Amino acid sequence: MRRGATACSQLQTLYPGGTLLPGTLAYKVERVNNWDKRSSLSPACIFLPEDADQVAVAVKILHDAEAQFAIRGGGHMNIPGANSIDDGVLVALNKLDHTTVDESVTDKPIAVGPGAKWVDVYAALAPYGRYAIGGRLKNIGVPGLTLIGGVSYFQNKYGWSMDTVLRYDVVLGNGTRVVADKTTNRDLFWALKGGGNNFGIVTSFLFETYHVPLVSSTLQVFAGESSVRAFVQAACDMVSSDDGSIGAGGVFNIHYDAVTRSTITMAFGTQEGTESPPSRFSGFTAIKPALMRMHNVTEPLAWHSQFETPNQMFRIQFGHYTMKPDAAQLYSLYQQWVEAVHDISDVRGLAPTFVINLLPGASARPALTNCMGNVFGLRNEDLITDWMLVTSWANEKDDARVTSWAKSLLTRLHQQNREKSLASDFLYMGDAAEWQKPYETYGLVNNRRLRRIQAQYDPDCVFTRLNSGGFKLRR
Repeated sequence: MRRGATACSQLQTLYPGGTLLPGTLAYKVERVNNWDKRSSLSPACIFLPEDADQVAVAVKILHDAEAQFAIRGGGHMNIPGANSIDDGVLVALNKLDHTTVDESVTDKPIAVGPGAKWVDVYAALAPYGRYAIGGRLKNIGVPGLTLIGGVSYFQNKYGWSMDTVLRYDVVLGNGTRVVADKTTNRDLFWALKGGGNNFGIVTSFLFETYHVPLVSSTLQVFAGESSVRAFVQAACDMVSSDDGSIGAGGVFNIHYDAVTRSTITMAFGTQEGTESPPSRFSGFTAIKPALMRMHNVTEPLAWHSQFETPNQMFRIQFGHYTMKPDAAQLYSLYQQWVEAVHDISDVRGLAPTFVINLLPGASARPALTNCMGNVFGLRNEDLITDWMLVTSWANEKDDARVTSWAKSLLTRLHQQNREKSLASDFLYMGDAAEWQKPYETYGLVNNRRLRRIQAQYDPDCVFTRLNSGGFKLRR
């Protein structure tokens, strides 16, 4: 605590306008500038650097003072302590929000700061008819999503967001600034492709972009239990038949109301091009009747701008496992989840959702063919269905109860999949609960390599020992 105060004092002396202290209105606003209410902690100060040089100075101060700190990009990761901290220093990257398109080359790569949201990226690329492989909701931050992998609509064709990064500008734990790309600091370049924030603070990402001026969108909503089995089958068929020849992907949610005992299923997503309705979603389009069904051809920016999840609406927790796309077993998991929801139906503000995310084998292809790879170690033949429990609620007093319920249920259902030889080992950080261990699922070889790179670039363990929140590599 005293070390945090020492660092805050030094930062305030150097950057009085960028260092926010408790008791000020600006501090109060920034303290809760994150998605999950559970992440609203109380730092000793909040530092908002204006450029990479100031980030480097701040990291050097934190290193020398041995001060605990947290880093916040978009503030969307719902792991308490991942993007805020009690008593230590919160480094908030809001002001590093540049989106600079390189107009000098045909492919028009875009340099993006860690304070940008994905909608900012899509807006910058829209005049050129270009698109980046990034977040599906408008208010998802660029750094968090990219550093943990990055699920996107078109990852089946272009790979994860991390696979499209051409260069990282990084501040290391001693305040040194380096570049990581295919020719410079290649090990670090690889480690940042899914390795999280264990190595430094990225102050700029250079992304590939793609010619996708128009997308074909779909929004389909179904009411009642009778549609769920067909909905699950459509999702499994979509991932099983995906050869990556056309970019397409979506969000597939099953919402259950424990009070009314009613179910609403929703599929929304996009496909590159102008074919409408989008053929990759034909399994969902075949489900009848639909409560609502809308197809449209639009610019990517217009589509993304419709969907956001505002900050500070609820306390929310994710948790997931992965499996082979077996519709019968996935439907059984859903049924058992519905039954289990009633065990916590008295929790105030309860809003449970069963989410199906599709990870087709084709999404691994770019990493396997770009001479760089990524930390996941997935193979082209891996067909993965990510089944995820999203639970939100109102009051802090229910945190432990909801967490215990979710952990028990997830563990039990995953064990069933193991017994049926349907379970996959892979865990994705963006969908995992705070008690899960994604790094252990990347394979022994990749884990050893990550730790060697961590020891090389962060020998003082600044980004695990001083910046300890969220998912971390441990040495």
